[in-house]
Amino acid sequence: MDKIQTRATVLIIPGLREHVAEHWQTHLAASLTRVRSVPPLTRDKLNCRARVEAIEQELAQIDGPVILVAHSAGVLMTVHWAQQYQHQHQIKGALLVTPPDLNARWPAQYPSQETLQAGGWCPLPRTRLPFPSLVAFSNNDPLASADAVRAMATDWGSELVGLGAVGHLNPASGFGPWPQGLDLVRRLDTGGPGFATSDIQGSGLASEPPASCSGGRG
Repeated sequence: MDKIQTRATVLIIPGLREHVAEHWQTHLAASLTRVRSVPPLTRDKLNCRARVEAIEQELAQIDGPVILVAHSAGVLMTVHWAQQYQHQHQIKGALLVTPPDLNARWPAQYPSQETLQAGGWCPLPRTRLPFPSLVAFSNNDPLASADAVRAMATDWGSELVGLGAVGHLNPASGFGPWPQGLDLVRRLDTGGPGFATSDIQGSGLASEPPASCSGGRG
């Protein structure tokens, strides 16, 4: 199968579980010619600043426009990165998939609120992103309600893309390959059709305060 040529370089930003062979991000990367991935950390894996610096180091090696493709905690890393480094690179757009809600109760196998607080994940930036973005969300994500993700998208100025009942869109939820992800990357790459950010901002959703890791987790 021939690989797909994009105008921009795609930067894959995995979540805390790093690179998983059957993950849709891994399949997406294998299908593209212009693609890089943020490498796994060998230490400080739950340190948000270390994660942000890993993104910045990878971007420093890319010339030209970039599309960010982040999943799960990778979305949190991306918005933290954008707050610090937003004007230093040519970001064409970002695909932000199933962001977790720091104010929600997460399943026991995920980091605790104390761990996240100590790692610098909170508060989560909720200011408008300086580049076009798509936030893809699930109706039955164990890490975030649809309403919580809608509120994040509102604050970030992102267009929402509903995926239906796809869990956390990871191998544990039955995904593997995710062809729609490539379609969304192509949309960001071509710049069209237009991003309906004004529709989101005028939706009447109440904007939440920055996540503070204070919601409690089981």
